[in-house]
Amino acid sequence: MGHQTSSGPERLTDQAYRRIRDEIVAVRLAPGSPLDEKALSASLGLGLTPIRDALKRLTLEKLAVAYPRRGTFVSRVNIADEARLTEIRVELEGLVAALAAERAEEGERATLLRLLDDLEHGGAERATHSELDARVHRAIYAAAGNEFLEATLNQYSNLALRIWNVCLISQEVDEKHIRSQRDVVEAIVRRDAPAARAAAERHLLQFAEEVRALIHSDRP
Repeated sequence: MGHQTSSGPERLTDQAYRRIRDEIVAVRLAPGSPLDEKALSASLGLGLTPIRDALKRLTLEKLAVAYPRRGTFVSRVNIADEARLTEIRVELEGLVAALAAERAEEGERATLLRLLDDLEHGGAERATHSELDARVHRAIYAAAGNEFLEATLNQYSNLALRIWNVCLISQEVDEKHIRSQRDVVEAIVRRDAPAARAAAERHLLQFAEEVRALIHSDRP
């Protein structure tokens, strides 16, 4: 039996959350833009109740912000948050990769290899690469078998990924980033926890350094 809590159909609230979250993280919903419940209900083909519940969750996770009498908006991006998120994530990403190496079941290891293949053949388009890379990370979090760690990392990685997407959207995909993600997955699949931890930390820091180099290059 795998680590998934449910094998049934995705709940409407979870579907609404996932679809709006992905639009925010990919910056297709721009920072500061309104999240109108009726417009989202119409565009997603979902009722108002799951939309409202999803917006409440997104607000708790700091991807959205609600103002009395004004409504809910996509939260603004603070580039300075990247360093604070990374110093937390580097520890947790190493931990979750090590746990996944110890606990991932056969089906979860197969899923990781399939997602890695999708990443490697996903092309050079930055937005597509970013979404495929996020799927690998989320699968690693799930394979660690700790729902508290999984929830924490999903929240932090969503916030960090949005910042990275803002900074890197016009940049070409660096092949070394894909290779470093392969190092993580392969270590997990062969159940090498120390190697998985080290590779996950390298993977995250490499990406963070790329973002910071761009930030500093844009400064006068």
